[in-house]
Amino acid sequence: MVRLKDIAERVGLSVMTVSKALRDQPDVSATTKTRIKLLAQQMGYLPDSTAQGLRMRKTRLFGLAVSSIINPALSRVVLAIEERAYELGYDVLLAQTLNIPEREEACIRRFLSRRVDGIFIYPVYRMVAEARIYQELLGRGVPTVVLGHTVPFCGHFVNVEIDDLLASYGATQHLLKQGHRRIAFLSGPLATPWAQERFEGYQRALREAGMPVDDKLVFQAGRTVDDGFRAATQMLAEPSDVTAVQAVNDLAAIGCAEALLRQGLKIPQDISVMGFGNIALGEHFRVPLTTTNQPKFRLGAAAMDMMQQLLLGQKPESRRLPAELIIRDSVGIPPATPSLRHKARQT
Repeated sequence: MVRLKDIAERVGLSVMTVSKALRDQPDVSATTKTRIKLLAQQMGYLPDSTAQGLRMRKTRLFGLAVSSIINPALSRVVLAIEERAYELGYDVLLAQTLNIPEREEACIRRFLSRRVDGIFIYPVYRMVAEARIYQELLGRGVPTVVLGHTVPFCGHFVNVEIDDLLASYGATQHLLKQGHRRIAFLSGPLATPWAQERFEGYQRALREAGMPVDDKLVFQAGRTVDDGFRAATQMLAEPSDVTAVQAVNDLAAIGCAEALLRQGLKIPQDISVMGFGNIALGEHFRVPLTTTNQPKFRLGAAAMDMMQQLLLGQKPESRRLPAELIIRDSVGIPPATPSLRHKARQT
């Protein structure tokens, strides 16, 4: 490994002068800086970023904790943060919590042990008012940005989130405008505020249309393709006059659509399916999915703007970003005869 001492011996100057030149200090001439930097490059010198961080009390590192790196809804958030971090000269330590509180705490503690300059967290939501690791972050004064909705245990931190309630409300309104009156809802994890808001948006649209919310049309679907498939299978086993399904996210919608198609139903001729999230898989599913587009890249960029303000000692305000409806092929007008009821009679 090439050391500063090795460069100093080759160039015939002191270690201090070489160190100052490589750090662009003003008391070293431009000619000397150029000569030292060129020689350092030729010798393959790499600065010790850990040592520099200890001296400057800045590591140029961010910690980013997400639920899962394979979650397609989060990939563009990660992309935005990493791109902006690179432009600013930062590296990003990425960790996945797998929605396990204990793992989330371990991830954050690893970030703290690496003395990161700031932390981005997509929270593992739980039904408690306080979480020890968040209290510790607050006490340490670590610049922290929450990616998603805040709840009591992380409510002291600045956050950027999607307006899930209004987006889901708009999605249900679209189905109502197409003529659907019996709309099933595949709900998400009960503890997550984004799932709660999407369900509330669905209920609000129905109430404003003068329609009751039928609990028999609400099915627990979690967040994955398999969850959506199981919820649709349960729905198919219960004869109903459902003409449309609104899912809490695109993965659940795709799982639901797959179950319906395997039963010989046509989308949207027999039944319409609405997603949420606008992941790439939804656009390229065999029936392109009508959905709600979440501005994930913009969310990541906004989070980085907030982090920059925090690092400057400022107090940014939380942001709530709007979403937009993406109309594709999976939603149409309802059939004259509810296809689920007809299918149940056949089986």
